[in-house]
Amino acid sequence: MIQVQAVKQNGRYKSFTIEGHAGYADPGEDIVCAAVSALVINAINSIEKFTEDAYTCDCQDGMIKSWEFTSEVSEQTTLLMDSLMLGLADVQKSYGEKYLKVNR
Repeated sequence: MIQVQAVKQNGRYKSFTIEGHAGYADPGEDIVCAAVSALVINAINSIEKFTEDAYTCDCQDGMIKSWEFTSEVSEQTTLLMDSLMLGLADVQKSYGEKYLKVNR
């Protein structure tokens, strides 16, 4: 199961962690894992391209484990993070908490 945790303080995102593997299908064919990966990578790329918000990212073996915002989070980043969380919640709803659990 993939476990996602987004931390907010005073209505602003502070950090985001992601751990585990979906286990929905064999590696290379796991559509839950692919959906989560696409959503997370797109969110990070969008924050980097469209905002000036600073963050640190813990990436290991090609996997994004966590990121933490190191500056005040802009409205644009909040919107991008809200969009990420909406997408992840929809994947969880479609495939179940057996494969993805999203905590806010």
